[in-house]
Amino acid sequence: MKKFVKPHRGVKVAGITKNAAVALCAAVLLNGAPLFAAAENNIPKTVSLGGQSFGVKFFNDGIIVTELEAFYSNGKYVCPAEVGGLQEGDIIKKVNGSPVKNNEELQQATFGCGGDPIKFNVERGGKELVKTVIPKKNTVGVYLLGAWVRDSCAGIGTVTYYDKSTGIFAALGHGICDKDTGSLMPLGNAEVVRADIGSVTKSSAGKAGSLNGYFTDTKLGRLTRNTDCGVFGTIDSGIKPDGVTLELAQNGEIKPGKAQLYTTINDEGVGCYEIEITQIRNTDPDSNENFVIKVTDEKLLDECGGIVQGMSGSPIVQDGKLAGAVTHVFLNNTDQGYAITAQNMASNNHD
Repeated sequence: MKKFVKPHRGVKVAGITKNAAVALCAAVLLNGAPLFAAAENNIPKTVSLGGQSFGVKFFNDGIIVTELEAFYSNGKYVCPAEVGGLQEGDIIKKVNGSPVKNNEELQQATFGCGGDPIKFNVERGGKELVKTVIPKKNTVGVYLLGAWVRDSCAGIGTVTYYDKSTGIFAALGHGICDKDTGSLMPLGNAEVVRADIGSVTKSSAGKAGSLNGYFTDTKLGRLTRNTDCGVFGTIDSGIKPDGVTLELAQNGEIKPGKAQLYTTINDEGVGCYEIEITQIRNTDPDSNENFVIKVTDEKLLDECGGIVQGMSGSPIVQDGKLAGAVTHVFLNNTDQGYAITAQNMASNNHD
């Protein structure tokens, strides 16, 4: 249940547009992994417990095409981007042979093209393609592509654990994805800062609530990986994780029964709340739904209505070991949701 950004639709820029934000919004994904030994794939044996809220300012490696849209030109509707072969989900890497970093650079190239063809190097399905688009003028004489694009996002999530031996932290339990296309956003650079939670919008049947907070000026580190099973990053020197040290549970050790959820819902810091693991679904490393949890803690139910956006990554402890992290909320039963196993999450922090 990622609370990853309340994106604003953005400003239509010459048929290019953008969405500068993507807050850790409410949806949920997770992932799992097989029964590896803890020493394999650099999976840590012990970690420092998380539960702290954080903010991330995420900038893409390239520009995502989120939508194609026709506009009126010379008496008819046209979409040059579609005619030229661009598709939703394409990641624009270069324009006329030069790397493009943000929406503004793409806008400038389009506005100033003079109607000449523009060559795009795009990434699609892991392959690089070259597409040529001839922008057209709209009714006010501005050259457009007929595409909405996004170059960045920002939002709030929860840290799952810190590995003191490597200085690496893990969070969210799912990737940071584009709101419109659902595709994993390509990581360019991303700064992680402390986030303070000021209030909570409660979840209710059919509607996920949210943690409401703001970014502080305290820089914590940066992201180094954005995967389907979580985000990973490094902690700046001088930042000392203060969570208790726990072993990572092996997938086979997680079982139905009582557990604890650690998360931040106010300015009092990380709290511990009672939950129940109700179902083990799978340990498939490609699955996003490893096990099901149910909130039983009266305080969490009263203040949050169960699980809310922004709790993605909140660690789950069972029998004194880190079992996993929250990832989804069930919209029809907001006291329940999916979680990823800690072992599966940790196994994804490798090339």
